Amino acid sequence: MVFLTAKLVQRLALFVSFGGLVITFVTTFLPLWKTLNTDLNEMENWYEGLWHTCIFQDELGLQCKAFESFLALPGDVLASRVLMFVSIGTGLLSVAVGFFGLDGVELGPGRQRLKRALLILGGVLSWVSGVTTLLPVSLVAYVTVVEFWDESVPDIVPRWEFGEALFSGWFSGLFLVLGGSFLFVSVCMRDHGHRRATLPGCQGKPRKPQYRKTEVL
Repeated sequence: MVFLTAKLVQRLALFVSFGGLVITFVTTFLPLWKTLNTDLNEMENWYEGLWHTCIFQDELGLQCKAFESFLALPGDVLASRVLMFVSIGTGLLSVAVGFFGLDGVELGPGRQRLKRALLILGGVLSWVSGVTTLLPVSLVAYVTVVEFWDESVPDIVPRWEFGEALFSGWFSGLFLVLGGSFLFVSVCMRDHGHRRATLPGCQGKPRKPQYRKTEVL
């Protein structure tokens, strides 16, 4: 497509990666990773995240309480905390590194190879950020499913279910992976454009007019 240039793909990649980073940051601190509703009291809804356990009541509203002990955290919650922080850190580095590799951002003369390396590094960091977002979200979802179908727990005991933060985490991870992929595509497009510019037939030389010889009888 004519309008799909390397510069446009680069900016689209940073926009998608930055959007995924913002959603990842919000997802990390949302207390909506798991939700629970009891049949005995339908006016109460319980929510649990990586940092808080909350209860919503119609009369009192939302009340949250932080986990008291760091050492008493379940293994999946502790691992999810670490991975989400790694995702935020690598996502910030990805956006910063990718910005300095954009076409139009001056780093000095003769720095095209450096800018190409920055775009590749930004794509790798964005992929790492996306994977480290998808892993904790999928881990919490897996543990929730296993505990929901645990036959050793009596049926009268309420079970945790998926919260909205899990779905936002999956979307943010996919956005980060997609943004990194767009950065790789922009590098390939720019390399292809440079190769075409160096070909003998693509130097932009004026072509001699060709005339067809005709005979008049």
